Amino acid sequence: MRFRSAPAVAGIAAIALMATACGGGGGEDTESGAETTLVIWSDPERAAAIETAAQEFAETNGVEVDVQELAFGDIQGDLLNAHQAGNAPDIFIGAHDWTGNLVRNGAVQPVELPQDRAAALDETSVQALTYDSQLFGVPYSQENIFLMRNTELAPDAPETFEELVEVGTTLKEDGETSEVLSMAVGQEGDPYRMNALFASAGGYLFGQDADGNWDPDDLGLNTDESIAAMEKIAEYGEEGEGVLRRSIDTQNDAALFFDGEAPFFIAGPWNIGDADASDIDYAISPIPGFEGEGPASPYIGYQAFFVTEGGANSALAQEFLANHVTDADFILSLYEADPRTPVQLEALEEVSADDANIAAIAEAGAEGTPMPSIPEMGETWEPLGKAEAAIIGGADVRETMESAHDTIAEKIGG
Repeated sequence: MRFRSAPAVAGIAAIALMATACGGGGGEDTESGAETTLVIWSDPERAAAIETAAQEFAETNGVEVDVQELAFGDIQGDLLNAHQAGNAPDIFIGAHDWTGNLVRNGAVQPVELPQDRAAALDETSVQALTYDSQLFGVPYSQENIFLMRNTELAPDAPETFEELVEVGTTLKEDGETSEVLSMAVGQEGDPYRMNALFASAGGYLFGQDADGNWDPDDLGLNTDESIAAMEKIAEYGEEGEGVLRRSIDTQNDAALFFDGEAPFFIAGPWNIGDADASDIDYAISPIPGFEGEGPASPYIGYQAFFVTEGGANSALAQEFLANHVTDADFILSLYEADPRTPVQLEALEEVSADDANIAAIAEAGAEGTPMPSIPEMGETWEPLGKAEAAIIGGADVRETMESAHDTIAEKIGG
């Protein structure tokens, strides 16, 4: 087995050169003499774990496995360019919400997953990787936001958003903190975080058909339900309770909490390391929904393995995904490399028993919604974010939401 650290590349020509040098797309490996090389693109955090886990597969099948490192954020774009150039890897890791765009570009092929293997995975994670009734990737982990609280200031998890505001407001008025809640809004808005409260109050971005598929023709931002949801959120904005503010963004939200200036923090798994290194005694619980409304529903993101369409070693790639990526031991090795909530149920049970944070994060995502994986989702972030930020700042809710709806509808042709 060979292990490569391939630099992130830009453009078809650069990818073609890299693939030629590193054996991209399989075929004869002139360096080792092996007839077949299964090429896998991974982010640096998981590359070594994938290399180790693939050793048995490589030996059993008499092949080489070449794991190449790229920054996670570069993989989708580089994969599409490499596929167009005919030099794509056989397998790559990515986010589930890339699926629609990858399928639209003909860059991935459906995965044949045995029923018992599929049953060993969280059902929602499998649904999230299903597009047009076909499975296009094998999920291995999930991430979602949650409520982190300073247990010295707030010993108990709030059951409703109103309770959170009451506790935080008392602490602020007593001079214990300067903020009620640290939740990133920013000048451009943050629909990823805001969806938890938006959904609790009855708002929705895209509807779903009878089979659970996201429907880009059902854009809901101008509905009475979504407008009422943002009116509810506006009550806690800058001209209301002042709990949600544009001055809090992803550059200062964590610092406010770790400096003891906010008792509550809308956080993600990426904040755990800093939380452990801080002097704050913290606990994790679900984001509370509004009293009398539905539960808060944070977006859930899944990470998955995909098989490239037209790859030189598709059969081997399918075998690797179906019978190795779904193994609990393999998922546990990925967890050890970069702790994220596993979706393989046996692995999740084992990890949760040893890591209270993983169990709490999984519980916080129980009412979550998989981020829509349709290509049209990419057109929503900027208009919706700006609309939400404007409403937090005091803009007219109906006018602002209807304007955002029209902008997105024009972009997606709806």
